[in-house]
Amino acid sequence: MTMHRHTIRLLAALALAAALGAQAQGTAPIPMGTGPGVHSPDSPFAPLPQRPDVVPWSMLTAVKTKVEKNRVLPVFQQEQVALQNRPQRVQGFMMPLEPGEKQTHFLLSSVPLSCNFCVPGGPESMVEVKTRTPVRYTLDPVVVEGRFAVLNDDPYGLYYRITDAVDVK
Repeated sequence: MTMHRHTIRLLAALALAAALGAQAQGTAPIPMGTGPGVHSPDSPFAPLPQRPDVVPWSMLTAVKTKVEKNRVLPVFQQEQVALQNRPQRVQGFMMPLEPGEKQTHFLLSSVPLSCNFCVPGGPESMVEVKTRTPVRYTLDPVVVEGRFAVLNDDPYGLYYRITDAVDVK
């Protein structure tokens, strides 16, 4: 198994464990990382700048979840479903899935995962990205544009994907 598939499976397993643990205790399932995560004021990384030309994380993270057959599945609102199969721009922090200076397959997160003071969100705060051409890895925010997919039952527990993406300045 490649490193990126292992990472994606780990994220999905964490979300499932949180939901099933809550269910076993007789409480309502607690979605892993509800919302966009927390960007600490102590972070050495600046938060994402406001941009009117990108899909806001507040929209992407407004998804609900349900547990069905030992799986945590997203329940999308109409505003998220409306993004399906349309060109969209998303801004976030890169999480490489393979080693290397340039990436063609990575996750974008609403908070920097390399920040020790920040609390990452769950799968609703990440977008899987597959690019046409390699994008240089950076700790700074990046913006990509491509065909957006809303994932109802992804085997790796992801909720969103952008394919055929290009880096936008």
